[in-house]
Amino acid sequence: MTLADLRGKCVVVDFCTFTNIAAGELVRWLPRRQTTDLALPGTDFWLFDSAQALFHHFTGNGQLDQDGREYADDPERVKLCAGAFEAAWQRAVPHEEYRPR
Repeated sequence: MTLADLRGKCVVVDFCTFTNIAAGELVRWLPRRQTTDLALPGTDFWLFDSAQALFHHFTGNGQLDQDGREYADDPERVKLCAGAFEAAWQRAVPHEEYRPR
């Protein structure tokens, strides 16, 4: 799977909104208890065209921090994020099949 294949896909660690599904995204659920052996970035991120990552940094109460957007163009950081996403995507359960415990 390449980054181009990831467009419109969302891996959910523990929540998602109806809006994502209504927008046509392929949504998968991945409970946190199934991620303990995955190397995942410590923050939420988006990938853009195999060239850039956008990291979101949140406050302790879940709000996006005042300077909470960090763009990264470093190819190694982008590659690490792409690998993490692919590993999570492969393990995650499609939305229509997911049944919370």
